[in-house]
Amino acid sequence: MLYSTMGWSALCGLTCILISAPIQAWVGEFLDTARDAKLGAMDSRIQLMTEILGNIKIIKLYAYEEGFRSKIQAFRNEELSIMRKSGVVLAVLSLVYTCFPFLMAFISFAVYATIGGPSFTPGEINSQVVFVSMTLFGLLDRPVGCMSLVIEATVGIRVATRRIQKFLLKEELDPRNTEHEPTLPKDPTAPVIVLKDATFAWKTESKPLDETEEDEEDEANESTALLSNSSEQTNEPTLTNVNVEITRGHLTAVVGRVGQGKSSLLSAIIGDMYKRQGRAMICGSVAYVPQQAWIVNASVRDNITFGKTFEKERYDHILFASGLLPDLAILAAGDQTEIGERGINLSGGQKQRLSLARAAYQDADIYLLDDPLSAVDAHVDQHLWTHLIGPEGLFKNKTRVLVTHGINHLEQVDHILVIKNGQVSEKGHYKTLMKVKQGFYQLIKEFSVSHRNKKKQKRGQKASESSTPSSSSTSINGDESCTIVAEDEAEKEGGSGELIEDEEVKDGLVTWKTFVSYCKLMSYYFAGLILVAFVLWQGLQLSVPFWLQHWTATVDSNTHSTSYYLGVYAVLMALYMAVDVYTTFLCTVEAPLYAAKALHENLLAKVLRLPMSFFDTTPQGRVLNRFSNDIAGVDEHIPEALLSFMACLFNLVGSLLILCFVTPVFLLAIPVLAVFYLLLQAYFLRTSNILRRLDAVARSPLYQHFTETLNGVSSIRAMQLSAQFTAKNDSHANTSSNANYAVLMNNRWLAARIEALSSVAILVAALLIVFSRGTLSPSMCGLALSNMIQITSYAIFSLRSYCDLQGQLVSIERVNEYLHKRTEAPAETGVYLPKQWPQQGKIVFKNYSTRYREGQDLVMKNVSFTVQPAEKVGIVGRTGAGKSSLTLALFRIIEAADSYWARSSAQDLTDSSALEQEPLLDGGSIEIDGVDISTVGLQTLRQHLAIIPQDPTLFAGTVRDNLDPNGEASDADLWEALERAHLKDHVSSLAGGLTYEVAQNGENFSVGQRSLICLARALLRKTKILILDEATAAVDVETDELIQKTIREEFKDRTILTIAHRIKTVMDSDKILVLEQGRVEEYESPKTLLARKGLFHSLAEQAGEVSH
Repeated sequence: MLYSTMGWSALCGLTCILISAPIQAWVGEFLDTARDAKLGAMDSRIQLMTEILGNIKIIKLYAYEEGFRSKIQAFRNEELSIMRKSGVVLAVLSLVYTCFPFLMAFISFAVYATIGGPSFTPGEINSQVVFVSMTLFGLLDRPVGCMSLVIEATVGIRVATRRIQKFLLKEELDPRNTEHEPTLPKDPTAPVIVLKDATFAWKTESKPLDETEEDEEDEANESTALLSNSSEQTNEPTLTNVNVEITRGHLTAVVGRVGQGKSSLLSAIIGDMYKRQGRAMICGSVAYVPQQAWIVNASVRDNITFGKTFEKERYDHILFASGLLPDLAILAAGDQTEIGERGINLSGGQKQRLSLARAAYQDADIYLLDDPLSAVDAHVDQHLWTHLIGPEGLFKNKTRVLVTHGINHLEQVDHILVIKNGQVSEKGHYKTLMKVKQGFYQLIKEFSVSHRNKKKQKRGQKASESSTPSSSSTSINGDESCTIVAEDEAEKEGGSGELIEDEEVKDGLVTWKTFVSYCKLMSYYFAGLILVAFVLWQGLQLSVPFWLQHWTATVDSNTHSTSYYLGVYAVLMALYMAVDVYTTFLCTVEAPLYAAKALHENLLAKVLRLPMSFFDTTPQGRVLNRFSNDIAGVDEHIPEALLSFMACLFNLVGSLLILCFVTPVFLLAIPVLAVFYLLLQAYFLRTSNILRRLDAVARSPLYQHFTETLNGVSSIRAMQLSAQFTAKNDSHANTSSNANYAVLMNNRWLAARIEALSSVAILVAALLIVFSRGTLSPSMCGLALSNMIQITSYAIFSLRSYCDLQGQLVSIERVNEYLHKRTEAPAETGVYLPKQWPQQGKIVFKNYSTRYREGQDLVMKNVSFTVQPAEKVGIVGRTGAGKSSLTLALFRIIEAADSYWARSSAQDLTDSSALEQEPLLDGGSIEIDGVDISTVGLQTLRQHLAIIPQDPTLFAGTVRDNLDPNGEASDADLWEALERAHLKDHVSSLAGGLTYEVAQNGENFSVGQRSLICLARALLRKTKILILDEATAAVDVETDELIQKTIREEFKDRTILTIAHRIKTVMDSDKILVLEQGRVEEYESPKTLLARKGLFHSLAEQAGEVSH
């Protein structure tokens, strides 16, 4: 059609498309590389954010928020830097797409007006040629403009496909590493586990690789490391020439010192390691209990049955054997109580018992138990041994392999394997190994508690696991001082036992307030600049057709030469192209990235400052959804939607102005058409926003389930539950896809109706022009008609882009939801503190009461006691007595009952003025060196306290980062702390020393080594107060001795509070604080309390520390 109108001149303009081809190719390659780098930075940010959310309590206790905020922000800045470079390229590229229809028209008119006529003479410029051509060039606008979207989509597909392909091509664990026979051998004396000359490693064997393969190999090995329980994943074999045969029905204990390969042996048996040589075989079904219990977000019963058919009699027997009945008895919802994500409201011992109960319910042939008794009290240990694991327990006819750091049950096992340097150095019965007097004999000699403890064990066997109700719903990294969930909380939930709250899905349109908040983020300066730029942009765009209309109207008068008209045309085109680039850059790069950076910083700062009650009731996947999908929407989708809406809106307004200028009578039709458009928009938006919110919410369960699956991948594989978890993942993925499909179909519905309505508008305008033909010049008619055809497109995309912008603003709305939550108390208060506070370490509790969340019962009730400077106080009590609550109160993880911050954080108030008017109830106070800690900023307070938690937590990063995330200590200080923590030699032997990369969750360090790093952190603090919260509960006896020795030597002049479930660890304390149901029951020296024969005497007697 263009050729028939302008002849061969039209082809000159169309050559622009060919010229753009190499530009498009270069841009595609650039965007491909940039997107890959951007996704890499985002992956690092999300991975670190996952670690932060999974260990948020530890981060708060150590006051590491600022250090981790800086690390996250560094990844974010890298991400934004890449996005800025890509945005600049895309803004320049907008010349190719946005301006090409105008540029093609200009070139074609220029050629036609100079040499486009017959025999290369100037062609005739008239209304028919100009406006028919302009209309046809305008129709090319959308197809050419879509090319940028096609390139971006193609780049996205290429990058995504390449990343998925890279992952799918990673080397997988060979299922033949361990030969697995599903049934037991018929011969009852035949071995069911066989390792013959077997060598295992956490990484594949080194081989020559090119650079690309080497990167992929590193990533594959890293992934394997993160999914394993290795001691230290190097390329060297972890287990060498292992020869083991375990007979059906036997109980085999695996012992050894720190980091020798005990846990790795179990991982090798279940096929979680790479086999270098030899043979590994296992016969029968397997149940695996990892060293760090894996709990899913479900009810107690669902965690135990784990997809198996519920059989009440067997289930009740297992509950008794695993010692869970006393815990369930105090719950209104019983075993239907939801235990929360990652078992947040279970103690360490309860997690282990639940994990054991799950394994028991699997009714497997073989049980692989990785030190499940380390985190439980002495009498619970004895109960589990007697009724579950031991020779007379529920597992008595099963094959059991028990990794243990304790030595008190070794005489009762059938066989003992001693692991040293990754090899089985000794094996045999207890008496046999003691007679040969080698490594095992030395181990027992060094750490045995002699014949006296054998009597204690018998007395401890009589102890009952009595429990008292507790309002606690959290634990301090796992101890036996918290029940599964508060009784009052279960009652409050109507007996449902639900802890995790469902995510709220808002109804209706995204409010104007949300858009205003986005404008505030980008600053009103940028918002105003965008408006001015678009006005200028539209003015220049309108000037082009008006100039062409003027040219055609005056061409016969010969007032100016053709070069004059073309010159003005060229100037207008150049200005329009320059303004277009600037407007695109401003709207998609400068202003949005400024807003995106501010929004992420605000969200990160807010989340790090939210109280622990928020994390206890909010799944990790839900928070990660804000940092991934919602932030990605703010980064990419909102700028695109805003640019599209503003461009279409200004184009629509401009075209309507031209049409109304040419045919004023069309003003009468505008209100009628506007009503139909607005009704259609209102009807669509009511469903569109709900569907987009549902789409966003539907992703959270998918993330949550995937995170849980990764955390428990070893258990899932060992128990042959991969198909079950894959099916559940598919179900979550389908739910998410269904929500997304509904969004897409809703958009198609809108498009069909807008196009029909726009066709009616074109018909009306055409009829009006026909009826007005006598009063309009041909050039004016051409101008009106060409604009009317464009109005159709602009109207469609204005409405669609507005609806899309509304939908994309849901991301801002969801982030704002978190930004409006009430934080914990301020990090800094400006209160004057003496230099080097606390100088003495005196602690005073005055009538202190607290609860975990508003509406729950008190977990500490009018607690009063004084700890003198440098005094060593042991804190003991039965399950639920409030031991960990005391520690949390000292760090202000929980606040004094009914205090201002306790109530305001619980109620998520953005305006706390109402609270300030209410009278405060007296929840008491805690003073350190005479200073009320409620007046001290949280950051200041927590930085001046030191803690060694039960579950030693490490983060991905270097050893230096793990010792000092805030970057405050020198290398000399770090090495000194490591030396005093007995870890200097080990860290020195690692490649890079302090720069050695720690795997996620510290998986390339043993539990004992992690505990020593936590000890080094405490040494770096050099504070006057140290809290040991079951610090040695989950470590072997050797590490226990090292920690206790270091504490006695290095902290002798400091105040120490020791929470203990092993009574013997606090027998040498200056005083013992005995808690019972949140109250101080006794507080005297151990000698005095034992003589008094009160509650402490009873606890010590149950633990076998005193005779009858």
